[in-house]
Amino acid sequence: MTETAVLADALWRATVYASVCQLHLRDNVLLAEPLVAEHVKERPSGHWGTVPGTAWALSHVALAAGHLDRRVDVVPLLGAGHAGVVQLAASWVTGALGEVRSRFGSDTDGLRRLAQAFPDVEGLGSEVSPSLPAGGFLGGRLGGCLPFAQGVALDAPDRVVVPIIGDGECETPTTAASWLGQRALPSASVLPIVHVNGFRMGEQSLFGAMNDDELRAYFGGLGWTGPVVHVVTGTPQEHSAFQAALRKTLEETLMGRRTVLILRCLKGWGGPTSLGGRPLLGTPALHKTPLVSPHTDQEQLTELTHWLASYRPADLFDPDGRPRGELAEAVAMARWCSFAPAERPGAAGRISILRQVDTFGEAVTEAMKRHAARGDFRVLSPDELSSNRLPGLVGEPWAHELLAEEVLLEWLAGWTASGRRGVMVSYEAFAPLLTSGLVSHIKQRRLAGAMGLPSLNLLLTSYGWHNVYTHGDPSLASALLALADPRVRVLTPADPVRTAVVLDEVFDSVDGVNLVIAGKHACTGHPVATLDEEREHGLAIWPHLSDDGEPDLTIVTAGDIPATVATEAVDAIRDRHGCRVRVVNLLDLTVLGDSSRWPRGLDDGEADHYLGAHAPVLVLTLGHPAAVWGLLAGRLRRPVDVIGWQEPPGPMPQRSLAHALRMDRSGVERSAGLLLDSREVVR
Repeated sequence: MTETAVLADALWRATVYASVCQLHLRDNVLLAEPLVAEHVKERPSGHWGTVPGTAWALSHVALAAGHLDRRVDVVPLLGAGHAGVVQLAASWVTGALGEVRSRFGSDTDGLRRLAQAFPDVEGLGSEVSPSLPAGGFLGGRLGGCLPFAQGVALDAPDRVVVPIIGDGECETPTTAASWLGQRALPSASVLPIVHVNGFRMGEQSLFGAMNDDELRAYFGGLGWTGPVVHVVTGTPQEHSAFQAALRKTLEETLMGRRTVLILRCLKGWGGPTSLGGRPLLGTPALHKTPLVSPHTDQEQLTELTHWLASYRPADLFDPDGRPRGELAEAVAMARWCSFAPAERPGAAGRISILRQVDTFGEAVTEAMKRHAARGDFRVLSPDELSSNRLPGLVGEPWAHELLAEEVLLEWLAGWTASGRRGVMVSYEAFAPLLTSGLVSHIKQRRLAGAMGLPSLNLLLTSYGWHNVYTHGDPSLASALLALADPRVRVLTPADPVRTAVVLDEVFDSVDGVNLVIAGKHACTGHPVATLDEEREHGLAIWPHLSDDGEPDLTIVTAGDIPATVATEAVDAIRDRHGCRVRVVNLLDLTVLGDSSRWPRGLDDGEADHYLGAHAPVLVLTLGHPAAVWGLLAGRLRRPVDVIGWQEPPGPMPQRSLAHALRMDRSGVERSAGLLLDSREVVR
């Protein structure tokens, strides 16, 4: 048995022990006296089944990193949010937790406080956190860790990323597509550890039902190689075998081979094997802790005592709870690598608004090529760059296409989380596939360990107004706006010049999630005199379409089609009703929101300045009217109407669709007339 294997065994036992303490104990965390009911939580909670295998993988990766050339970082990423108990335990053992939360230092008092706080550990919770080692996978969404790791590792020759993913995760379409997707990213050094413990939450996993030969054939057929390692009891010999396999596969990964390491074990091994005559080991019963009543059940208290004692805590910790002997050596050798953002190149400078760009394709291509020249930029698209009228990007080494939106999102999330900039380009109708992943990502962006990163940018084109019946779904914007998260911006440029300017801005922004909605079809160009105001404040009054003085009606446009339709309708409204009309263009839809929530939201004075003090308001939006109503939340004390996307009853020509949804000249004229009539009734 190698010295590293001995150290790995100590680090593994300490991590699992601290995990079991968190799940069950309130006091006597080092078993300094016989365990009694008062030492135990009344309602133990948390996930146990993934703990022993995850702790095994983490311990070995940290020690292997300590043996490698310091110019190469070996970065572990935890795929399962349920592994948070392991992350907290490992961080307590190695001192990383105490650096983030001083009250949880690496001593007896720190472990006691941690056990008492779990699962509501202050500001960290019970799930994997970006503030702690191995927690860099932002979002924790099931199935996303492997492609996120690929994004982190892309074009980072001094980095090997080791995602630790469960067999249940491998059944998700995102993970399944990522095995093939690695072929598109040959410069990404990723060594996945697949933790096959046999079960999902409730039933046997598909991988768990496969034998070793079937697993080898599966990964081999996808172009991945690697040994299957059996880990059942955690003997020192098994530590030696796994450490050797890990070092071998790391070397192969650094040589450019697609290598996967499979960690096979029984779910919840090391814990109670049975309870009350009912078998537990290797069953779904160990997904969470099986000892739910040790405070009142003597059999369970006895089982818990034996369980904790099996890790020999007296050999690991001195009376003060500090690492001793082999554990102290392991903590000193362990190396927790992260992917701290690299130094970013200087800003590219703003695109000049003096030179008109006539088409969407020209505007987007110019903006992206300027930013790509800095060397830290990527464009990702689901095989639709040409369809989106961006043929000038096809074949560029910094543009990648794959028919799997969820994988592309994770690539982009990993790329930006490691300090680089980029954008995903997709059809508006396909973007709702990303909703769950984006919501999870936004939640993680709120946490301390995820601050200061380049923004996550999406460019959505080809919306339902110009597409077939099945390709009409603007719900991603509605879902993100409903979060009322100040990091979210929904940007609706009215023409190609504004599209170029918006992209130029968001590519250099940080700490945001930017949704840019800009159609690939030809559209009306508009004067640029107000563009600086639109860029700074998110909106501007368009003087070329507006009357002087206080308006009788204000038309607000959000997007290229609304701006074009308003331009066509405004003169007729003015002539027919003899009224003063003001047209306000929104570059950022969130300006309609409450200023207490949205950074660009209009306060009452600003609303009166832009919209007029009393004028009825007609909002034209590309997306759902409900999104606009949600932003306004009844704050405008005047008649308001919103024209936007509604689901049509069936396929219909584009002109008929626009007419049915009022997004044409006649529909805007009718709606304006009704608002003006309502004004007279109110008076």
